[in-house]
Amino acid sequence: MKLKTLSIAMMGLAAPGLVAADELLEMQKNDNNWVMPAGDYANTRYSELTQITKDNVKDLNMAWSFSTGVLRGHEGNALVMDGTMYVHTAFPNIVFALDLNNDGAIKWKYEPKQNYDETVPVMCCDTVNRGLSYGDGKIFLNQADTTLVALDMETGEVVWSDKRDDPKVGATSTAAAHVFDDKIIVGISGGEFGVRGYVQAYDLDGNVQYKAYSTGPDAEMLVDPEKTMSMLKPVGKDSSLKSWQGDQWKIGGGTTWGWYSYDPDLNQFYYGSGNPSTWNPVQRPGDNKWSMSLFGRDLDTGMAKWVYQMTPYDEWDYDGVNENILVDQKIKGKMRKMLVHFDRNGFGYTMDRETGELLVAEKFDPAVNWSNGVNLKTGLHDRVAKYSTARNGEDVNTTGICPAALGTKDQQPAAYSPRTGLFYVPTNHVCMDYEPFEVEYVAGQP
Repeated sequence: MKLKTLSIAMMGLAAPGLVAADELLEMQKNDNNWVMPAGDYANTRYSELTQITKDNVKDLNMAWSFSTGVLRGHEGNALVMDGTMYVHTAFPNIVFALDLNNDGAIKWKYEPKQNYDETVPVMCCDTVNRGLSYGDGKIFLNQADTTLVALDMETGEVVWSDKRDDPKVGATSTAAAHVFDDKIIVGISGGEFGVRGYVQAYDLDGNVQYKAYSTGPDAEMLVDPEKTMSMLKPVGKDSSLKSWQGDQWKIGGGTTWGWYSYDPDLNQFYYGSGNPSTWNPVQRPGDNKWSMSLFGRDLDTGMAKWVYQMTPYDEWDYDGVNENILVDQKIKGKMRKMLVHFDRNGFGYTMDRETGELLVAEKFDPAVNWSNGVNLKTGLHDRVAKYSTARNGEDVNTTGICPAALGTKDQQPAAYSPRTGLFYVPTNHVCMDYEPFEVEYVAGQP
């Protein structure tokens, strides 16, 4: 696919036939640009800009400000490319292009027409949107009503759009679309309404390439029983179906509303799946695979290379959708291509991102008490029965479960600095209680 001559000229690139994938890689190297939700494919959220320092930050003053006009939660970050900032809002997901060389003057505005009554009541939590993506001269917006829209970056005109799901069944979108190479990857929200999670891939012209579910039959999950690995072993036939009771996998959750990363050398992309559905664990005995799991998939085909379930049979709503940061570091004296994930369940996981081998699994808040730790050979937690809501029956009265459903780390992203070799992780120190409750009915009253 050819790029616009204007885009190539702005980047100072010589080859007019440069494909979109190469353009994205080049644009990531320019620290004056921020071309995707996490700044780069690896989800590091790191910038080498040094103009603002700890010594001069006190001298900063406001140059100009801009109000989106939307008063709900704003999550994710803007894109910045060649002097233009692309800003998104919560529902109704307005997009603004602002001229950074002209005090933020609006260059164009796009305001979708979405059905409020169908969409907003089934959005969780708040009506947020986590960002925009760029590729091939287009800005990609993943609307709340599950419509993926491609906007011309110069004019804001709609180039194409596709509505892949329906809020009437509880399906919405809060995550950003992610552009990797020549593919656009989108997920889905709505696990609390029994939506069955999946990822869907488009090409840059809006054609669907594949769809891979989190739960269900192997063919629908794009899982090969003999080649898809978990803990370095083949997952085996019907790995998901065997872990659910009856047809519960059809409303199994495992939604995919978090962050995505990509390794162009391996041509694999990575993401986590959310909580199983229903929330009440008593109603869904089994490991509930592959909710609460990390996936490594081939970008071209969508086939799962490996999968690892962090919290089998989740009892506490510890969604597994947090970002996966890709780094190359030494571990035990050996350089490894690693994936690092700080989960809501309170454990930080380090995986070999090529093979899915579990290298490290440790608490990053010492208050975490639902598990004593992870067996690196089996990948399983040593669960503490005292904090199990299911084992304690209908009269569960469990106090001090750490972390709370909010998680030791919610979806607010971590970052990695190649300069220091350190990860910077926003955390929560919150616990919760589970207690029975009674409802009193009075005759003649609703």
